[in-house]
Amino acid sequence: GLAATEQAVEIRRRLAAANPAAFEPDLALSLNNLGGRLSGVGRQEEALAATEQAVQIRRRLAAANPAAFEPDLAGSLDNLGAHLSVLGRREEGLAATEQAVEIRRRLAAANPAAFEPHLAFSLNNLGVDLLGLDGPWEEALAATEQAVEIYRRLAAANPAAFEPNLAVSIDILGIHLSGLGRREEALRAEQEAALLKRERS
Repeated sequence: GLAATEQAVEIRRRLAAANPAAFEPDLALSLNNLGGRLSGVGRQEEALAATEQAVQIRRRLAAANPAAFEPDLAGSLDNLGAHLSVLGRREEGLAATEQAVEIRRRLAAANPAAFEPHLAFSLNNLGVDLLGLDGPWEEALAATEQAVEIYRRLAAANPAAFEPNLAVSIDILGIHLSGLGRREEALRAEQEAALLKRERS
């Protein structure tokens, strides 16, 4: 998979150099995929470099056509935040995730059905990023509570699709509650997450 993605990037880089308007969106997609594949085999610095290129392209595309490219930009920013955090650059990772949340919050306000799942995903990441910085616990809790609220609503309508995400969010919620000394609430969250996981197994 990695070799094929590297070939796709090579081809699309050449095409985009000759015709940016036609091929830069595809190049950004391949770079985004390459970042994920490189991260999966432990090549974190290269993964970061590929994702940074994807963000750079998509940021430029979104500036010219927000409706078409902001969703893709938010996805790449989420990935960028994850790669930076893995490399210990947590403040930068947090900034990228916050940008993803900002974009997805705006998109979800206009089109909840299409973008609320993505918003919940980014809010989960934000809660984890804040946790990695040892707080601020209240902000981390607030982000994760919003993710749980969205996933609860989505899971009520489509349990098969969203209960696994809900369980993950509730697990993270429990960690935040425990960090704030709210042990009984943390225990209830842990028990609920465990129940959801058993039901899905």
